[in-house]
Amino acid sequence: MGVVMIKLWVELLIPKIEDGNNFGVGVQEDILAEVSKAESDAGTYLEQVSRYYTARAKLVSKVLKYPVIEDYRRAVEEFDEKAFCGFRLICREVRNIYIVLYDMIVKNFEKVRKPRSENTGSLY
Repeated sequence: MGVVMIKLWVELLIPKIEDGNNFGVGVQEDILAEVSKAESDAGTYLEQVSRYYTARAKLVSKVLKYPVIEDYRRAVEEFDEKAFCGFRLICREVRNIYIVLYDMIVKNFEKVRKPRSENTGSLY
């Protein structure tokens, strides 16, 4: 939800298109690109969670169908351990994405808020 709000905030701060003095707008577009990347990555990671539950349900159904076969129980345990490692990596990656996004916004906050400087006068 936070990424969507950041994206909307930056999009609403983009000024109308004019000639010249567009460096700040370029900074805004770079931040929007990073926000869009974070949004798509988060969607991909969320899909992995649902795939985990689907695959685990198939393994658990085997355990229920064949309760005396210990290999199925062990397969569920190993699958959970593997998924845990994967989810830990996903959490780190999401953390890194948000840290980079935060860093970009903090370092360029003035350019995001006011992409064009106020002191540019008319050339004529």
